[in-house]
Amino acid sequence: MSNSANPQGMDSTPARSRRFRPVRLLTVAVFALAGLIFFTSFNTAKGTNIRTDASLLKLSDLILERSHKNGQLDESNGALRDDVEALAERDDGSTKAEDEKLTALEEKAGTQPLKGQAISVTLNDAPPDATAKLPGYPEPQPDYLVIHQQDLQAVVNALWQGGAQGIKVMDQRLISTSAVRCVGNTLILQGRVYSPPYKITAVGDPEKLKQSLAASKAIQNYMVYVNVYGLGWKVEDDGAVTLPGYSGTVDLQYAKPVE
Repeated sequence: MSNSANPQGMDSTPARSRRFRPVRLLTVAVFALAGLIFFTSFNTAKGTNIRTDASLLKLSDLILERSHKNGQLDESNGALRDDVEALAERDDGSTKAEDEKLTALEEKAGTQPLKGQAISVTLNDAPPDATAKLPGYPEPQPDYLVIHQQDLQAVVNALWQGGAQGIKVMDQRLISTSAVRCVGNTLILQGRVYSPPYKITAVGDPEKLKQSLAASKAIQNYMVYVNVYGLGWKVEDDGAVTLPGYSGTVDLQYAKPVE
């Protein structure tokens, strides 16, 4: 009976136990995946801690360094432009009327210094621990406590509408191609980076400029956050000031398709 049930030369182990079970296959796959992840992490880290934000700090340092370099290049470019204009004025063959027309165009373009009565507007972030100062308003989200691009644009637009002859944001003169852009809570203007508080200076009739600020719907909305959450807002009469001429390039920059 035993020989018929277990023919000679055949293994006595049941047939189903000799198969490669699915559970074992899954276990092998998990260990293989874990090994791959470990190797990838080791190769990426190269002996450093990949959980830190050191790479972000390096990027921030690079941006600040490039911003400082751009500022130096702007100053150098402005000095060279003054030298070129001084040389051109010696004997450029133009008439007095043509020179006066060119000067007027340069003043409108913002490339020449501008002197006049001015006001300044300063915007600043709210304290990080700010709470709602008035009843009926929710506790602030982090987004409520920082200056946004639209806030700066609202001030600049209101000042232009109020008859500003020229505007300076921080230490740079605005021209027709200037773009006021914010990334996070930093301002990027003409290749340079700034942090709050942001100061905007405008030459023009002080009373008309302030009236235009007060009439702006966008600024009225901003003032709600000033009164409720403590965003910074200050308008001052600066008296007679001289805005610098724009010293950067006036060439239009645009994207090009990759060939």
